Amino acid sequence: MSDATHPRFGSDEYRALGSLAVTLLVMAVLLFLPAGTLEWPRAWWYLAIFVAAILVAIVYIWRVDPELFAIRRKPQAGGKSWDLAFVAVTLTSMAAILPVAGLDYRFGWSQLPDGVVWLGYLIFAAGFCLTAWAQGVNRHFELTVRIQTDRGHKVIDAGPYATIRHPGYIGGVALGIGTALALGSLVAVIPAAICTVALALRTLAEEATLSEELEGYADYMHKVRFRWIPGVW
Repeated sequence: MSDATHPRFGSDEYRALGSLAVTLLVMAVLLFLPAGTLEWPRAWWYLAIFVAAILVAIVYIWRVDPELFAIRRKPQAGGKSWDLAFVAVTLTSMAAILPVAGLDYRFGWSQLPDGVVWLGYLIFAAGFCLTAWAQGVNRHFELTVRIQTDRGHKVIDAGPYATIRHPGYIGGVALGIGTALALGSLVAVIPAAICTVALALRTLAEEATLSEELEGYADYMHKVRFRWIPGVW
């Protein structure tokens, strides 16, 4: 924060809390309706931990830069048209994890043991922390790909961006896979895998745009060699 005063909750922050309430309701419907019952402890535990994590993220972003709530609430003008397909596939496949896990619980296709569920929560926590860190460090972290000339777009090489070029994407992959495992469903890893492929392709398309249109990004690519995982890709 450039302002020395302590930030206060405003309309954007309260909208974020309202969005969280709506999101939680939608998630509950996507989980319990396919499951055919409310008696699904793993789903209740997941929702509770999800809410706690989001509340922590809201406080973190609020303290780092409250302006980000307004910027990230909806797509901004100037987004690349090709990115809409990636956003649609990513959001749809991520959301599909929940009803697939619900159906898995209902019909008992591939219920996983508690040890794997706890592993899922570890993966979920790692992905959540990495994504929140990336959002806090990168003020240009938005829903769609665009060159943000209206916000003084520049290359971000601090925090996780000093090690990998797209921490938000690999964080999203971890969130998806972690969610499927935390809900005890191996079948739900399938939509998480689809989301992973979409994010990988989006990574390549975004890099092509940034290297061509954002000053300094090509040099950043030479400086930070890996996109998602150091030593791998």
